[in-house]
Amino acid sequence: MTSDTREDGPMRPDWADRNATTRTIWRVGVGVVGGIVLIAGIVMIPYPGPGWLVVFGGLAILAIEFTWAHRVLAYARGKYDAWTDWLRRQNLAVRILVLLLTGLIVVVTIWLLNGFALIGGWVGIDWPWLRSPIFG
Repeated sequence: MTSDTREDGPMRPDWADRNATTRTIWRVGVGVVGGIVLIAGIVMIPYPGPGWLVVFGGLAILAIEFTWAHRVLAYARGKYDAWTDWLRRQNLAVRILVLLLTGLIVVVTIWLLNGFALIGGWVGIDWPWLRSPIFG
């Protein structure tokens, strides 16, 4: 790493800082990889699993090179912590309601993406209401 990194600048390895071409290749590579990981994480957020972890991972990759991503990562981490703290303070009814709404988002998304009709087709069930209005 270069000696004058992080707080104000990118965490670029020395080889990437040799000239403008390698610097550009590094920035594009970090942007593409970080962007793909970030988008995948955003898609995974409503589903059980590591959605938020992947979002933070994508932002961390982008923060290696882009200061805006470092600021967004710090902001998002703070908001996520505030949300989980708020949810932890709520009574059981509110937590169950949040869980049910999250489950509803998952079910509707799977239906819209034709997941139920796909699985129904595997087991020989062809009910019209399983088909997505978008892809059915």
